[in-house]
Amino acid sequence: MPAVDKLLLEEALQDSPQTRSLLSVFEEDAGTLTDYTNQLLQAMQRVYGAQNEMCLATQQLSKQLLAYEKQLNVLHTELAKQLADTMVLPIIQFREKDLTEVSTLKDLFGLASHEHDLSMAKYSRLPKKKENEKVKTEVGKEVAAARRKQHLSSLQYYCALNALQYRKRMAMMEPMIGFAHGQINFFKKGAEMFSKHMDSFLSSVADMVQSIQVELEAEAEKMRVSQQEFLSVDESVYTPDSDVAAPQINRNLIQKAGYLNLRNKTGLVTTTWERLYFFTQGGNLMCQPRGAVAGGLIQDLDNCSVMAVDCEDRRYCFQITTPNGKSGIILQAESRKENEEWICAINNISRQIYLTDNPEAVAIKLNQTALQAVTPITSFGKKQESSCPSQNLKNSEMENENDKIVPNATASLPEAEELIAPGTPIQFDIVLPATEFLDQNRGSRRTNPFGETEDESFPEAEDSLLQQMFIVRFLGSMAVKTDSTTEVIYEAMRQVLAARAIHNIFRMTESHLMVTSQSLRLIDPQTQVSRANFELTSVTQFAAHQENKRLVGFVIRIPESTGEESLSTYIFESNSEGEKICYAINLGKEIIAVQKDPEALAQLMLSIPLTNDGKYVLLNDQPDDNDGNSSEHRGAESEA
Repeated sequence: MPAVDKLLLEEALQDSPQTRSLLSVFEEDAGTLTDYTNQLLQAMQRVYGAQNEMCLATQQLSKQLLAYEKQLNVLHTELAKQLADTMVLPIIQFREKDLTEVSTLKDLFGLASHEHDLSMAKYSRLPKKKENEKVKTEVGKEVAAARRKQHLSSLQYYCALNALQYRKRMAMMEPMIGFAHGQINFFKKGAEMFSKHMDSFLSSVADMVQSIQVELEAEAEKMRVSQQEFLSVDESVYTPDSDVAAPQINRNLIQKAGYLNLRNKTGLVTTTWERLYFFTQGGNLMCQPRGAVAGGLIQDLDNCSVMAVDCEDRRYCFQITTPNGKSGIILQAESRKENEEWICAINNISRQIYLTDNPEAVAIKLNQTALQAVTPITSFGKKQESSCPSQNLKNSEMENENDKIVPNATASLPEAEELIAPGTPIQFDIVLPATEFLDQNRGSRRTNPFGETEDESFPEAEDSLLQQMFIVRFLGSMAVKTDSTTEVIYEAMRQVLAARAIHNIFRMTESHLMVTSQSLRLIDPQTQVSRANFELTSVTQFAAHQENKRLVGFVIRIPESTGEESLSTYIFESNSEGEKICYAINLGKEIIAVQKDPEALAQLMLSIPLTNDGKYVLLNDQPDDNDGNSSEHRGAESEA
């Protein structure tokens, strides 16, 4: 017998749109079967009524044919009784028992699904700032109870639909067999009217019905055992965020699927949240509402960045940012584990790991490399003790190679201990976000977090021969022991990225980096307030990473009050290539070097084009939204 398609009980708890779509096919089949059964029953009842009418007619006829009164009356009476027992009764039992059971379970499943959706909506609205453990526990228990109820009702409903695929075949065959046997007995033609071929056919049909019955019993027992196994799982399966203390997070995912809450803006300050089914497909994030046949594209993940965000009173939120720095969508996961796994999966996809021959192995290798990258593991103990708020970043595999900047004699590269002292703390958030910066200094003179004095007019920008703007995100800074080689920058990149990977720090602060012929200035993209200002003469080393083109760093030499000098390395991620930033810094230092020589300065300036307002800017190979020098351009970036 060919295999019968059935609903998988393993997918009952997940309740994905694909399962719902397959369920709708079974429900449509059950509805069609119900309509057909009603019409078939009407036709059979009409035949049975006609046979009863025939009984009355033959009874009247037998009064005139006394010799045949007993034979005619008994013959049609037995035929009517046989039709009632073998033709009409089975189809009535099938309609009243099996079809009614499926309809009832469908209603119970709908009520359980609706109750689960209401409980999940109530759980998602739990406040974050004023979290009440008692309320959270009660709501969690309510969600678990609703989820278990939905799971039980779906399992029963799926089992009934699967069993219906077998019962409907028997229900259609048994009335026909009963009708055929009744007619055969009625005509009493015997072997001369009905050949042996007909007898064997009826026998084979009866055997088929019996074999289907045996298969149904075996399948029902198998489903019953599976149902008991699924219902005997631990209660933590139904409770959201049950392992919040120490979740087992898979950081090597290259695809992910599940329900998330999507934030939609309904006004200037009002938002709504919609629970949808999301899944990744290649380098795309797809969204599929419940009941939809297929999903639609909602975000291209290639070269995107993802970070955890604080979103009003919602927990476990993360934001996907496009490669040009514009804020993308904000999503909410139902647990800490789901939140971090979604962030890791999107981070892996954005690096286009899925295009490799063995993406799973590449993801595992990159994450293992990041975890092993930091030199002394104990150095992070001191870093954790320092009061440094954490930010977010994608995990990246760093190698100390750069054909343009790294010396060719790799055999003589200095050791990590000669560049950065073991145990050196790493700061991840020395650049404050714009809102925190304004809140801390509202009503008083602003104090820059780098210790630089605030100057709102920036007179050096007016007189600067060079101006170049880049969108950057601060990754971290740390003290170093030397600035004699660019290897110190690569080692700092490696340790900063490794520390972020180990401690799950993904959040970053975005700024505009203004490179002039006098200084490097970090500008807040929203308020245009200067966050930091470094004299270009204090920049002693700068380099971009060769493999990850967007990573760039520079070393600053700062005089101390004791008369000595301290060295610090600052690491950034840029929306454009890091080589462009290095080229701009190098050009600025060349301008400083030749400023006292008018002829040399003129020769240098001839290689740099002028803008409409008479400023010198760099020419990129291809203009993009990341670079610009006008106030209108900076305003557009800040709005993005």
